[in-house]
Amino acid sequence: MAKKVIQVNKNPVYEIGMIATVFGKDTEFYGDLTFEKSLQINGYFEGEIASGDFLVIGEKATVKANIKANTVIIKGTVYGNIQAKDRIEIQSDGKLFGNIQTSKLIIADGVVFEGKCEMIKSPIPVQKQKQNQKEPVAKE
Repeated sequence: MAKKVIQVNKNPVYEIGMIATVFGKDTEFYGDLTFEKSLQINGYFEGEIASGDFLVIGEKATVKANIKANTVIIKGTVYGNIQAKDRIEIQSDGKLFGNIQTSKLIIADGVVFEGKCEMIKSPIPVQKQKQNQKEPVAKE
């Protein structure tokens, strides 16, 4: 008997995971936004954004904000500076007017990017940090 796959949630899925929350195209949000799970903005946002997960700016979205997140994927328009620990990806219709700091940068053909880019080192995973630390030498 074949198994049926039932998709309960219609939120988009990306290679880094499924979107937990979506702000629809008719949504307007003003203020500071902090979230722990992934978010996709398809409407208008103005303020500050901070997250420990990933953020997607949808195709028709306009965001006027400084953004701090692990990963930021831009399909729409962003006015503001972005700090992304892991990566920033600007897809073909994406527009970014601001400075960026990230360890990985992916820019498709057709992108508009006006700003400065600073490449930072990826954080060292905890396990590698422990391997690189030497055991203290006991003195007798």
